[in-house]
Amino acid sequence: MPGKIRVGIGGWTFEPWRETFYPPKWPKARELEYASGRVTAIEINGTFYSTQKPATWADWARRTPDDFVFSIKASRFCTNRRVLAEAGESIDKFVNQGLAELGPKLGPILWQFAGTKKFDPEDFGAFLKLLPTSVGGLPLRHAIEPRHESFRDPAFVAMAREAGAAIVFADAEDHPQFADLTGAFVYSRLQNAHEEVPTGYDDAALDRWAETARDWAAGRAPEGYNYIETPKGDGLARDTFVFMINGAKVRAPAAAMALIERVGR
Repeated sequence: MPGKIRVGIGGWTFEPWRETFYPPKWPKARELEYASGRVTAIEINGTFYSTQKPATWADWARRTPDDFVFSIKASRFCTNRRVLAEAGESIDKFVNQGLAELGPKLGPILWQFAGTKKFDPEDFGAFLKLLPTSVGGLPLRHAIEPRHESFRDPAFVAMAREAGAAIVFADAEDHPQFADLTGAFVYSRLQNAHEEVPTGYDDAALDRWAETARDWAAGRAPEGYNYIETPKGDGLARDTFVFMINGAKVRAPAAAMALIERVGR
């Protein structure tokens, strides 16, 4: 059986969505409730800038459907630093702020690096070793998103595989694309939506993303993307996360819902 495909958006608070996504006069306090009923995952981006109280995490879990999942963007204090090997204290603080309150709704953690951060094998390897495998009895899944071409190195792929971390697949004009399968799941961020298209991506593009997601879920390495190593599938089922992020953000919910129609819930 292939892995489960989840399609989502970044956050749930975005003023233009009150005109294009949420019903008229929908209470702001219930935006998460509405959004989580129409997409199957949400990437929480605000955690990049600040921590949350355990009660907040518990409330988010309470207000979302049973089969819903949050992915969480790690704090900038963990990744935006000169020496990654010294991030241990920041990583511990981030992971232990209350993530375990999400229970089974805790999805992958996204570790995103600045576009200026170059690949230093020794330092990056030390960073990966700092990532915890669990919190509060819950297993942790880690997605690594470098944004510098120096990471196009087989040594980086080997490190990610050894750590069990997924290399983030980015569909973006301004960031490199690394399509290699490394973790037990796939994490993709699609950022080339067009505002003039009601669903962000046209039908042909959405059909292609649906096919790509099904390939990932079945452990296949789809053709036509930028790999570091020679692409090869391994046939291992992988839960697959596809997030409509940035680009024409106003279209993100429509894009996510259109893709969900193609891959099923």
